[in-house]
Amino acid sequence: MTNTMNAGSLVDAEVFDPSGDKIGKVGEVYLRDDSQQPAWIMVKSGMFNNHETMVPLQGARMHEHGIQVGVSKDKIKEAPELDPRGRLSEQDSARLYRHYGIQPEVPNSRGPVDAPRPDRGSGSGSGKPTEMIRSEERLNVGTEQVESGRVRLRKYVVTEQQQVTVPVSHEEVRVEREPIDANQRGQIPAGGGKLGDAEQEVVLHEEKPVVHTETVPVERVRVGTETVTEEQTVGGEVHKERVDVEPDERARRQRPNR
Repeated sequence: MTNTMNAGSLVDAEVFDPSGDKIGKVGEVYLRDDSQQPAWIMVKSGMFNNHETMVPLQGARMHEHGIQVGVSKDKIKEAPELDPRGRLSEQDSARLYRHYGIQPEVPNSRGPVDAPRPDRGSGSGSGKPTEMIRSEERLNVGTEQVESGRVRLRKYVVTEQQQVTVPVSHEEVRVEREPIDANQRGQIPAGGGKLGDAEQEVVLHEEKPVVHTETVPVERVRVGTETVTEEQTVGGEVHKERVDVEPDERARRQRPNR
């Protein structure tokens, strides 16, 4: 482990194995009790960072993209699953050292060979920091397709009046009178010029408009759909937690004045 590593620079750092394969992100950093130096990291991996594995920092080094540990990705995948709950026991440490095939670092002072605990950040006083997880709701907005209406094609018959001008013809009587001279009289058949009553009938004709109907196709009507995109503003109520620090008034009153 390099001397430039500190817990602050390790948290959330990307973790790579010696060949450069990405493993995950650092979730927690475990310090040695004797030297307060980082000894192990809890690496989160998987699609939702829900898989946690303990990885040693022996042989690890920092680089511009994160931290490169000294054990392979396959070795990390096969590591025993532990739930340290704030501290690695000596038994857990021994299991991990055996799995990774490394020797514990020699402590600088008296104490257990290796009993790392997680680094929760620094603060005034020597008491263990207390933490609280704050959560909040987020609006997840999507779309769903619902029926908004229906359109039917329906045809029906209506009656309307139309007027059309049609040319028609008819016959009328036209009287022509032509005098008969002496030469023409000899050509008239005998009895043709006899004096007496006579009549002839002439039939007159005329055209009358005749109306009939026929059905013919005149138009095609189609109904289709098209998608129109528009923006709508939606809103909703979300709840979020806030954290307030309330002093213990009773303890404050009992504290002696200096």
